[in-house]
Amino acid sequence: MLFTNITVLDEELKVRENCYVAVEEDRISYIGDSMPDEYNGRVYDGSGKLLMSGFYNAHAHSPMALMRGYGENLKLQDWLNTKIFPFEDKLDSQAVYNGTLLCMAESFRYGIVSTSDMYYFCDDMARAVLDCGAKANISRSVANMTGKDPLKLKAMKESEELYRKYHNTGAGKLKIDMSIHAEYTSDFATVCALADFAKSIDTVNHVHVSETELEHRECMERHGLTPAEYFARAGFFDRPAIAAHCVYSTEEDLDIFKAKGVTVASNPVSNMKLASGICNVDKILNKGINLAIGTDSVASNNNLNFIEEMKLMAIGCKVSTGNPEAVTPEQVLRAATAGGAQAQGRRDCGVLKEGAKADLIVLDISGPNMHPVHNLLNNIVYSASGSDVVLTLIDGQVVYDDGEYPTIDIEKVIADAEKSTKEILKRL
Repeated sequence: MLFTNITVLDEELKVRENCYVAVEEDRISYIGDSMPDEYNGRVYDGSGKLLMSGFYNAHAHSPMALMRGYGENLKLQDWLNTKIFPFEDKLDSQAVYNGTLLCMAESFRYGIVSTSDMYYFCDDMARAVLDCGAKANISRSVANMTGKDPLKLKAMKESEELYRKYHNTGAGKLKIDMSIHAEYTSDFATVCALADFAKSIDTVNHVHVSETELEHRECMERHGLTPAEYFARAGFFDRPAIAAHCVYSTEEDLDIFKAKGVTVASNPVSNMKLASGICNVDKILNKGINLAIGTDSVASNNNLNFIEEMKLMAIGCKVSTGNPEAVTPEQVLRAATAGGAQAQGRRDCGVLKEGAKADLIVLDISGPNMHPVHNLLNNIVYSASGSDVVLTLIDGQVVYDDGEYPTIDIEKVIADAEKSTKEILKRL
């Protein structure tokens, strides 16, 4: 595909106008101010459009799309115990496949090209991802609340099998991570066991950390350690890791993240909606910690509108610190793109430059909400809408094109997801 006369947001997040960008196979092959000498393929008129890196969703639970709007106006623990866990207990293979495909379609619509996903029925999630051409880092969430031998846990065995079967399949689009659900749903021996396995393979670790004040406080009461200290002591951060939420992380926790190269995945909409709190992303940035953005599940969000996620992260940080200068649009955009790609171990992704993977989105910047333009980055973060995304490419393949889903039968996906949801509700 050749983009002509298009505004671009380059690898330094600098705005360049009237550019030509060529995509060949899965990579960006040319960026310039004039038409490349030779090109055969689709030509895309970029007038009134912006081309930039796609978004990397650093924390999600995609099959929970089936629970959108199901449990509302509840605190996290009540939400989990009275609504989510009973619903999840009725999930089956087909329901997880259908929910994942629905979530991938919505991701494409909002410019998300890759997702770090933590759940179970992971074979079915992998099948959905491979079927639709998405990128994903999938992890089988491990929990152990019974004190069972970690090496005999079904979830542990499934994690290992998943890695052997799917890691770097789909031409590298699908990666398998290792995941402990959280401190409060496992024991120390289990964390150590999974950490040891992760050290023996090429993978990223993924875990919930200090999502709520209750979680943080009770971990201190049980172990005399914060959740971050607990996971560090178990060796879970000896591999590259994503720590999701980190709303109540201390200065000492942030020092651990910096020393260990841990990425913090902020989930602003979910945390605000569940009244869990607001992550102090300014402190994370000031420490030089890699920052990424996650949507969490649509059950607690309730959509995957990543531009909305960016805006809420910036505004939430300004409100919580009382400082309107706490975070810049450049920092937010970097977290949404390169920061997320780095968190997923996708080192040739998340930027618009020659040779990088063609994970790209086009925003329509011709609408009234995007004018006037004093600073285009300000407009992207604070004025744009998810509906302004008109084209999404993953490794050069078009997966969303102005209302069309070339890799997904969208009507069937929606119908199948509705059917699965209704069947589960009948069994509750």
